[in-house]
Amino acid sequence: MNIWIEGARPKTLIASVSPVLLGTVIAYDAGAFNFWVFLATLLFALCVQIGTNFANDYIDFVKGSDTSERKGPRRLVQAGLVSVQKMRAVTAGIFALAGLLGIYLMTVGGWQIGALALLAIIFGYLYTGGPYPLGYLGLGDLFVLIFFGPVAVAGTTYLQTETLSSLAIITGFAPGLLSTALLAMNNLRDVEQDRKANKKTLPVRFGVAFGKWETVVCLLVPCLIPFVLYNLTHAHLLSLTSIGCLILITPLIRALLTHSELGPLFPQVGKILTLFTLLFTLGWVLS
Repeated sequence: MNIWIEGARPKTLIASVSPVLLGTVIAYDAGAFNFWVFLATLLFALCVQIGTNFANDYIDFVKGSDTSERKGPRRLVQAGLVSVQKMRAVTAGIFALAGLLGIYLMTVGGWQIGALALLAIIFGYLYTGGPYPLGYLGLGDLFVLIFFGPVAVAGTTYLQTETLSSLAIITGFAPGLLSTALLAMNNLRDVEQDRKANKKTLPVRFGVAFGKWETVVCLLVPCLIPFVLYNLTHAHLLSLTSIGCLILITPLIRALLTHSELGPLFPQVGKILTLFTLLFTLGWVLS
């Protein structure tokens, strides 16, 4: 069990939890909340991310991207802890569970929700799988920004309220950008190995400097979003979200731009996304 928990990469799962929590708190403030819909939405988001992580684990190994030279946390297949066949079967099971949850959510929110759920599952696999994998073409950042950002937050709010909320769409760019920062840091850490494997992430295509500034933008812009929402809603405590995140982001950006060893910096992005989620939720409710 510990091996599978490790393979799910729990330190990154805040990327799927955050947009569901933010979308739910916006819906709750509008007077709508259904616990079972919330639970199904949360489990669906987790299944998509974990399924994507598992698929990435064995597909990168098969394609030769994961070798003994990689710098990040160990991968189960590459480390010889799980066979390719078993990882493929478990990945299919996780995505199948996501599909069942998506069917339930479609009965709640209509075919539009079903279509988005199907796309999330398909793109989760196509991140590293298929003939044109998103991660190998440099499109993984766009997938993460959209589906772990506005789509997830606005979709969660819609499932509770049956209304497409502009506030939820704007809010969604915050977790989407911070999750993209997580991916960008990962790509920066693995840039040399990805270059050898012909995995054309954005740092491979445009250079390490581009990847660093992409990460900086993805960290800074979410700090501005609470101020935009404050002007729209007068939820004054949302400013605490920006202040709290800026306190953590400033030394991280300084280290990112001045240090070549990025591995130790990677977990800090997850902590910032967690802090943003907690402060935003509390700020919205208390306001």
